[in-house]
Amino acid sequence: MNAEKTTPATKGPLVYRQSIWTRLTHWSWVICLFFLLFSGLQIFNAHPTLYIGQQSGFEFDNAILDIRAINTPEGPRGQTTVFGQTFDTTGVLGMSGSAVRPDFVAFPGAVTIPSFRDLATGRVVHFFFGWIFVGTMFVWFVASVLNGHIERDIIPKKGDWRGLPGDIWNHLRFRIQHGRRYSPLQKLTYFIVFVVLFPAIILTGLCMSPGMNAGFPWLLDLFGGRQTARTIHFIAMALLVLFFVVHVIMVVVSGPLNNLRSMITGRYRTSPGTPMQEKDKP
Repeated sequence: MNAEKTTPATKGPLVYRQSIWTRLTHWSWVICLFFLLFSGLQIFNAHPTLYIGQQSGFEFDNAILDIRAINTPEGPRGQTTVFGQTFDTTGVLGMSGSAVRPDFVAFPGAVTIPSFRDLATGRVVHFFFGWIFVGTMFVWFVASVLNGHIERDIIPKKGDWRGLPGDIWNHLRFRIQHGRRYSPLQKLTYFIVFVVLFPAIILTGLCMSPGMNAGFPWLLDLFGGRQTARTIHFIAMALLVLFFVVHVIMVVVSGPLNNLRSMITGRYRTSPGTPMQEKDKP
């Protein structure tokens, strides 16, 4: 009798990884953050300087970032100053556009909504998508508490901390494991995004509302003043942009089709050898 030949599985099991609430809020955030970023840069262009403290400096200098155009013997130039260090950023920041029709704004129109100077429209777009962002955050939080997503996939456990150094090393070498659940580095990253950056950017945004200042003056004190809150808001935005760039790179490196399927259908193809548990759905 011939022995049956067995061939090793080349694919891991297809598991249900993302709930409908995770998928809906994920794509809602993609849209919201797109408009919030570019409309936010339009608002920033109205006063392209960041400060630390209760107020901007006039008789003192408490600026940590300043982007502007300056006159030089060679003509106007774009200049960016960060913590007292000045850099020529002509063509990118402070001064952009063609030599015939230069645009003297901090961020060029290519990355602002609208693409021309219109602070009023920028504020309307920013506030509109800002409140959608807040509502989406509330829906995600309630759903994720009820279905265990936060406890299971966002908050790092003891085992995650032990496995974090090895997981970081694997990611640096682009050796990505496709598991049933998030890896230690993914958990830590999403914890920072959902528990630190999202609340920080929402609360500091509220600090810049005169109505919120009148109703909840303690919120300004919590962040060290209106100008400090504005600076934290900008830094949180920059960190979210960094997260987005790294996130897209990891999606491409680890399999774009598999990751997109996960965020559209909820189904995710795991690595070979991943055990098929009795219950797939989170």
